[in-house]
Parts: sequence; structure tokens; C-alpha cells
Amino acid sequence: MFPRPLTPLAAPNGAEPLGRALRRAPLGRARAGMGGPPLLLPSMLMFAVIVASSGLLLMIERGILAEMKPLPLHPPNREGAAWRRALPRPGGLSLEAGDPDLQVRQDVRNRTLRAVCGQPGMPRDPWDLPVGQRRTLLRHILVSDRYRFLYCYVPKVACSNWKRVLKVLAGVLDNVDVRLKMDHRNDLVFLADLRPEEIRYRLQHYFKFLFVRNPLERLLSAYRNKFGEIREYQQRYGAEIVRRYRAGAGPSPAGDDVTFPEFLRYLVDEDPERMNEHWMPVYHLCQPCAVHYDFVGSYERLEADANQVLEWVRAPPHVRFPARQAWYRPASPESLHYHLCSAPRALLQDVLPKYILDFSLFAYPLPNVTREACHQ
Repeated sequence: MFPRPLTPLAAPNGAEPLGRALRRAPLGRARAGMGGPPLLLPSMLMFAVIVASSGLLLMIERGILAEMKPLPLHPPNREGAAWRRALPRPGGLSLEAGDPDLQVRQDVRNRTLRAVCGQPGMPRDPWDLPVGQRRTLLRHILVSDRYRFLYCYVPKVACSNWKRVLKVLAGVLDNVDVRLKMDHRNDLVFLADLRPEEIRYRLQHYFKFLFVRNPLERLLSAYRNKFGEIREYQQRYGAEIVRRYRAGAGPSPAGDDVTFPEFLRYLVDEDPERMNEHWMPVYHLCQPCAVHYDFVGSYERLEADANQVLEWVRAPPHVRFPARQAWYRPASPESLHYHLCSAPRALLQDVLPKYILDFSLFAYPLPNVTREACHQ
């Protein structure tokens, strides 16, 4: 059956919005986009506040409109009240028996999302967000009208495979194993392509989900991929990072030898709202307070969660989530531990506030980089 939607709690009337600048690594000036409301900045000072069962009460930046475009026809034989009545009734996740860790994580995510998003001043839908934030959100939500779902894609969390699945469901690809270079734009429909009334309809009636990953593991994956393999990123970002943070780099570095601490220093100085999507926090990409997601899947149990989603949306039995390629080597916990322990701890303390909402909202533990842990 469908999981229960993660609906934010109502905010008390007349309550004052909360939020102060971070003590370390400020996120840039709070600003309103195109005359929108002022933003709330997450506060490290609130990180110790316990919410519900292990949830963490954090302040979230307020915040997104896009130029939008034509309502596709509703899928044949699947619209209207009769089809909606045929759907499994919402009411909770069908979690595997004997998997208490999964049950605890889902419970913490649900409770924390409701508690945080219920705070005064939190966005209730995309039109509560400033223009820039709304544009980012709508450009990251993919639409399947045939199967009536919305998927917020997060780079470095198997989004290429999800896009492949959407193309198979749309009839563009024959199967998920077709060996083609992924085109991340063509033959895909984004919420930003639609008109406001079309967007509202889908947000209200479609199944909505996203997938998340340990924030620092996602950063390490982006670092290894983009600066170790992709020439475009080496030239566009790597060269600038080396110029900024490496003494004696010269005016024209190649950008193909960026170190992980240099990458972290770059992130400290970046405004999360303006980051490249591969290292932008999930909170800013998918706005889980403005969009009430029905399910938040985990990279750590990707295949099981993905196939559960495909079952919920009634994908054809032959459509499965692609298996991980034999050659692919994801960032491992051991590799992440090595890179974090090799970085200055003061630098990590400056980076973590940028991603603190991703840690807390999605129930990921903060890294242990004490001397004892790093020397084990």
C-alpha cells in the first residue's frame, strides 16, 4: 500500500519565525527572491533540541516560482475517481518484518519532518518559496503522468537510473539495460515545464517520492566523479578551486588534481542555494517542507526501496530498477572515514552546518572524527 504522506504540522497563529545566522560558516545573507519573504537560516544552536523520538528540531531556510508551460493529457484508462479508488489506501509503509533499523529510520524521518516543517514560517507549498528556490525545486521534480507520480531527483543518489526507469515507463526506452549515454533532459517531463494549475494538480493527486544518501558520502562521490573523471568540471570548478585555495597555483591550473580538503574549503564559501546540483543540499533541491513527500527512500537500501516504489505506482512487472554495474565502485564508509580523518577538523566543523538539515531530517548520524575514532 502507499505510505502515509509526510504532512507538516500546522504552525501556531501569530508565532514568530525562528532562525539566526550560523555561528560558523554563515550561509550567506538572508534575502528574499523577487520580493519574496525573508529566508530563515538554519541554526547550529538549535541542533541539540530533541524532537519526538530522536528527531532533531532545526531551523530551515524559507524558501521557490518557475516559468512554467502545456498540460499533458491524463493517461488513458487511469484517470478519474474509479482509478483513484482502485489505488492501495494510504496508511503506512509495508516495512519488512525483522528490519527494526528501517522502521526506526522511517519513524524518525516522519516525526522530524512533521516537527520541523510545522515550525512558524516554514513553507507549506512551493508558492510559499522565493522565486529562485521554487525554480530549483520545480526543475528537479520529474513527472510520470502515465503512472501518476512525481520524483525529486538528487544527483549522486542513483538519479540516472531513476531517469532510465522513467524513460522505460514512458515507452522511450525498451528496457533499463539499454546501453546508451543518459540524456538527462530529453524525453523527460519536469514540473517546471508545466503551468501553475497543472503543477498544483499533480502535487495534490500524484504519489511523490525522493531518495537520499549520507550527506558526506554523497559529497565524496561527487568529488571523486566530477574532479577525477569529468574534464568539464575540472575546467569549470577545479581550476577555480585550485586558484582560490592553493598557494602558488598560478593563473591557469588544470583543475584535475583538486584535493578533498580544497573541495571542502570551496563548499564552506559557497551559498547552498547557488551550489551546483551535485553538491547542493537535498533540502534545497527537493524542499521537503514545501512538498509533502509520500516516501523517502535510502541509497543504503536502494534496490529494495526502489522496487517497492515501482510496486506502489503499479509499474509493469517487467520494469525493475537497474542493478548496479559490476564496474561501479561507490564511495565506501571506509573511504569516507579516511577522507574525513585526513581533513582538518576545523574545516569539517565549517562544512557540516551547510548540510545539517540533510543529516537531521533524513536521520543520518554526524561523522565521528575524534582522534580516537580516526586512529582505529
